[in-house]
Amino acid sequence: VRTTMEHRQLHAHGATLHPLQSLDIAQVKETAGERTIYLICQSGSRASKAYEQLAAAGIKNAVVVEGGTEAWVAAGLPVIRSQGGISLMRQVQIAAGSLVVAGVALGVLVHPGFLGLSAFVGTGLVFAGISNTCGMALLLARMPWNRQKNCGASCSVG
Repeated sequence: VRTTMEHRQLHAHGATLHPLQSLDIAQVKETAGERTIYLICQSGSRASKAYEQLAAAGIKNAVVVEGGTEAWVAAGLPVIRSQGGISLMRQVQIAAGSLVVAGVALGVLVHPGFLGLSAFVGTGLVFAGISNTCGMALLLARMPWNRQKNCGASCSVG
């Protein structure tokens, strides 16, 4: 249940991508059948949210991989690595930082009302930290460059 970019960069060997923001419960149910569904994200929080969604839909064969991909790698289990791309978290940091700088610059140089842009982005970051839900990340995850693509020969098992 990682983002497309996270999955493309590093994922458990044999994992099938079902990003949390576009989780298709019917497809997961159809694909898994009676087999156990192991839910894995970066550290475990998105996998827990996916588990709640699946459980609410009556799917009882799902298990959260505690500690996520970080724990998987630390345990020395096989992963697929790919080079390139910018993680979703870094994209959020770049976008938020750019908007704050632009808001301050425009507020000083053009009109003080532009300072509201910086305040809006700052409020969004505070909300993301409190709620563990980032609207900017959800938006960026839907951008074309973050859509799933086959990593082909650039992937390697590690």
